[in-house]
Amino acid sequence: MPLLQQAPLVECPAGTIACLGSSSTAGRGQAFDWIGELERRPRNHELNFINLGVGGDLASDLARRIPDVIAAAPDKVVVWVGANDVLASVSPKARWLLSLKNRRPKAPTPFGFRENLSSVVRRLKMGTDAVIAVCSLAPIGEDPEPVNGFQLELNRRVAEYSAIVAHVAQTERCAYLPVGEAIAARLADEPGLAYAGFNILPFYRDAFRAMALGQSPDEIGEHNGWRFHSDGVHLNGRGGRIAADMVQRFLEA
Repeated sequence: MPLLQQAPLVECPAGTIACLGSSSTAGRGQAFDWIGELERRPRNHELNFINLGVGGDLASDLARRIPDVIAAAPDKVVVWVGANDVLASVSPKARWLLSLKNRRPKAPTPFGFRENLSSVVRRLKMGTDAVIAVCSLAPIGEDPEPVNGFQLELNRRVAEYSAIVAHVAQTERCAYLPVGEAIAARLADEPGLAYAGFNILPFYRDAFRAMALGQSPDEIGEHNGWRFHSDGVHLNGRGGRIAADMVQRFLEA
């Protein structure tokens, strides 16, 4: 399984990069725009980034985005999904909120996640000539050794789903980007708050801060007390740049 961590930094060739995922990929509101971060780097000036992230998407929703990826004829594709699957599997509130968009009231399962992600990768391989990378899940919350039961279950599920991503990468022979592991290594040295439960109102409050008040993910995260997140789920600049650096190495491999 290709594990991209220490590739040398060299000038990127020209090409089209399609990025597929949920709100962390979309990079709007309280989510750091790591794709925009990559676009601003001089070494990427000849690359064309296509952001196909959609807030609220589960792994099962990515299938409907595949025609847009194929139409873009990308040279490389980055797939980063799974946080919503984890939240919906752990929190009935998150599951209810996501069901309003996806109309799927049942909790996602690890088996379903694996099947959906595998199908997406296979369809991308059949429909494009792109080199494909799949990303492990970023931590939700910042307590690596929690006593809080909700955070404990989140940590377990994030690790489980990231292992599935790694398995899919190995089985389908695509690159695996250990984004979650890189952020978790930083959290081991700088542990933060536990994500003690999913609440809907804080999400809308932080979206208001971003959209109406123009606050950045860093400002929102500082107000909320997070180190690498803006709200415990979406990454701020510190966390988002770790993801961007990992994708950068894939672009330069």
